[in-house]
Amino acid sequence: ASDGHFCAFGKNNTVLIGFSLYLQAIIVYLMGQLAFLKTFILVAMSIDANDNRRHVHVFQKGQRHLKSVAKIWIESNGEKCIEIAESTLSAKENKMLADAIDRHWEYINEQITITFRGEKTRPINIE
Repeated sequence: ASDGHFCAFGKNNTVLIGFSLYLQAIIVYLMGQLAFLKTFILVAMSIDANDNRRHVHVFQKGQRHLKSVAKIWIESNGEKCIEIAESTLSAKENKMLADAIDRHWEYINEQITITFRGEKTRPINIE
């Protein structure tokens, strides 16, 4: 497909499987929503349990397709350390997210632990 997503085609180029939609369904199933901030949803994914550093994925609310717009580390060697790992957002939005994560770090870290245990998270609105 020309949009950068993998697709399997059948007879007459009929799309049988849109990989991005399949991946979207997997992400929704595996993620624990942690917090809401303006137009953003902060989530943790149980598949990240074995990563070297804890982090949150940031998704944009209201988008037609679920797409991560940022990944933010929240610790290093078990100590609070908030760093933008990847982002398509503006510097102002990155700072807003990092500051909010800093203010709510304990709660977010606790909810990540709950996600990794496979339990249901309790997302909150943060500022």
